[in-house]
Amino acid sequence: MTMTAEAVREAAGALLAARRDRCPLDALPATARPADKADAYAIQTEVARRIGPVTAWKVGASAPDAEPSSAPIHAETLFFEVAELPAAMFHVIGIEAEIVYRLNSDLPARDTPWTREEVLDAIGSVHPAFEICDTRFATYGSQGPFAALADQGNHGALIVGPATADWRAIDPVRQPLTLDIDGERKVDVVGGNKAGDPIRLLAWLANVGARPFGGLHAGDTVTTGSCTGTLFIQPGSHAVADFPGLGRIALAVR
Repeated sequence: MTMTAEAVREAAGALLAARRDRCPLDALPATARPADKADAYAIQTEVARRIGPVTAWKVGASAPDAEPSSAPIHAETLFFEVAELPAAMFHVIGIEAEIVYRLNSDLPARDTPWTREEVLDAIGSVHPAFEICDTRFATYGSQGPFAALADQGNHGALIVGPATADWRAIDPVRQPLTLDIDGERKVDVVGGNKAGDPIRLLAWLANVGARPFGGLHAGDTVTTGSCTGTLFIQPGSHAVADFPGLGRIALAVR
């Protein structure tokens, strides 16, 4: 049974209060818990519309043939080429190295699906990035996948590195990368993103995920899933991700 509009508003209000008051929830109210993806997206969308304009997106999938999932991101948690963020921003600090695409033209919602080539033509640049995973719940991962999806897909912050304009030379599926935390090599992989081809994710986002917000727009920043898994770090940690040929990004969380 689909959640009522009242239940969606109740869940969104609880998540927004947890953000505002810095008081994590043990759980959503019993009358406002998502039972499926449709419920989760309804809550997620309500939260996003109350926060304000969407300036970026996260999209990912559990396997190359799995249905993607997405969450909108706002200006308050989107950062370009910053070297440090305050640890006080986060309840938990789960860092992931990712590949980000920025669009230079619109992909608005329409009846005819956007093709792969049209999506490729809309890309302006590619960037190395970190996503910080966080939660509005007291214990990360304790509430199941639908609550996590409702909670902005566990988004905390997106930190975008320098642009690579010659993005067509980048093959993300075969892209090598390393991730060091406090000088210790934690990840050394090729590809690493369990979703496989990120262009499939971008096309799905334009055609499905971003539809409630009118599709994608020029200037939108889209991160396409973890290449490293989630590594939980402590305040004071320094992370460096190196994507040879694509770029390097470093971040301290203090």
